[in-house]
This record gives sequence, structure tokens and C-alpha cells, in this order.
Amino acid sequence: MSTKTEATIEDLYYVPDNAKAELIDGEIVPMAPTGYLPGYAAGEIFSSLRAHARETKSGTATTDNFGFRVDLPNRGSFSPDAAFYTGKPTGMKFLEGAPVFAVEVRSEGDYGQGAEGEMARKRADYFAAGTLVVWDVNMLSPDVVRSYDVNHPDEPVIYHRGDRAKAELAVPGWSIAVDDLFPEA
Repeated sequence: MSTKTEATIEDLYYVPDNAKAELIDGEIVPMAPTGYLPGYAAGEIFSSLRAHARETKSGTATTDNFGFRVDLPNRGSFSPDAAFYTGKPTGMKFLEGAPVFAVEVRSEGDYGQGAEGEMARKRADYFAAGTLVVWDVNMLSPDVVRSYDVNHPDEPVIYHRGDRAKAELAVPGWSIAVDDLFPEA
């Protein structure tokens, strides 16, 4: 009989080549790099959140590959594509706790029934860890931003091109034009 050693949050600090990964069900789960459109959208969201954070001094905007350490039965970390965090800085270590606002921008492999189930499970994990709003951003759909909040986890507010998307429960006073998520805007 073999015994499998569960990975720890400390193991994430030593993922080869500093690759993006999350700790899920005791395993290091690598995350593929993203393509042009998803990366562009995440960058625009981060830039807008950073400007808001500097103006309001209400939190910290984070880019892709920031690590958030959480303590859930099935998950030890998150690494959203963009986020807003109101906790304390942690120096060189992962941030402690979940962001109040998390953005997941779908990459090329994030489509189909299996992906839908994974996205729903991840949203549930975010809410269980204390996140207030989670965005599911889909650059290939007319429903570009699906905004889920902890009070209505199964009833997203949908934002299209021409709209201003908000995360009011988590980041009061902030919004971004959905058109800004596209390079041709």
C-alpha cells in the first residue's frame, strides 16, 4: 500500500519555473498561461482597480499570479487573474485570506460542460473563503462579464459591451466599461 503525501502551501513557493498553480485537494494544480484576449482583459481590470485603490486607499489591486492563502477543506490557495484585496500586506509571502473581489478570465481551455462545473466549484470556494464578488469574464460571449456575489451566488448580473461592469458589494464606487476589456476599444 502506498501513501500519498499531500502538498502544502509551502510547496507552492517551489513550483518549478515559478509557474502559476493553486493548491486544491492536497495537490499542486498547474494553471496554463493565458492568451492575448484574456490577458489583455485581466490587465485592463487590474489597471482600473489599481487606479481606484490609489484614489480611495481602500485596498490593493492585484495582478495575475498573486497567491492568496485560504483554509478550506478542499483548497489552500487561489490565484485569480485580477483581484482586490483589503487585508494586510505579507511581504514576500502569499496574501492571507481571500480577496474581496476576484476575477477569473476564461482562457482557451475554459469552455464546455466540464469547465462550467469547475468554474461553479471555484466560485463556491471563493465565497466560502470570504470573497464577496466573483467575475466570470468570457471574451467570446456577448455576456462578457457575469458578476456573482455572495448574496446571490447563482444569479449573476450580466454585463455586455456598452455597459459599465460593477462589483459594488466588494469595491464600492468602482466600475469599468466592458468595451475597455477589448483591445480595439
